[in-house]
Amino acid sequence: MAKDLINKWKNRIKMSGQKKKNEELTEEDIVNEETQEETLDQGEDADEAQEPLDELEELRIQVSESKDKYLRLFAEFENFKKRNIKERLELMKTAAQGTIKDILPVLDDFDRAKTMAEDDNNSETISEGILMVYDKLYKVLAAKGLTPMESTGAQFDPELHEAISEIPAASEEQKGIIIDTVENGYYLNDKIIRFAKVVVGK
Repeated sequence: MAKDLINKWKNRIKMSGQKKKNEELTEEDIVNEETQEETLDQGEDADEAQEPLDELEELRIQVSESKDKYLRLFAEFENFKKRNIKERLELMKTAAQGTIKDILPVLDDFDRAKTMAEDDNNSETISEGILMVYDKLYKVLAAKGLTPMESTGAQFDPELHEAISEIPAASEEQKGIIIDTVENGYYLNDKIIRFAKVVVGK
């Protein structure tokens, strides 16, 4: 009986020790778990703090790219406007080019008639009324930008003149010089609309 009682107390003490040990381990585990949770919470807080910084940097890049695109588009539009204005001005200057070119043969006829009338060996005359019409026509065309080339006596220039004939030059100085103009050349606002047809000394 006494032996059973002693064994019973030993078992109780043993179980009590194990329980206490289990309780201590449990407390230690709880502390470790709390430490791990705090570490995880700190990591999550750092990630949450990093996210707005990443978004801010991404927004800055987007703003920079949008600004660059805007500046490029603005520059292209300004160049387009300048080019468009220039083309319109050139078009306005040369808008009547076709009509004026069609009138040039009429001016040629007037010039020939005037030259013949001024020739002392020719009996034909030209009336003052026709001369007035010629002068008026010439002034109207000049107001539109038409200017005759000065070719007779000038150095032959293939970019301005069309040589239809060559004649022997009277002197060395006249070689390569325009002796006579068969058909006048004309500028329209500094642009050549007809080359002068000339006779050149050789």
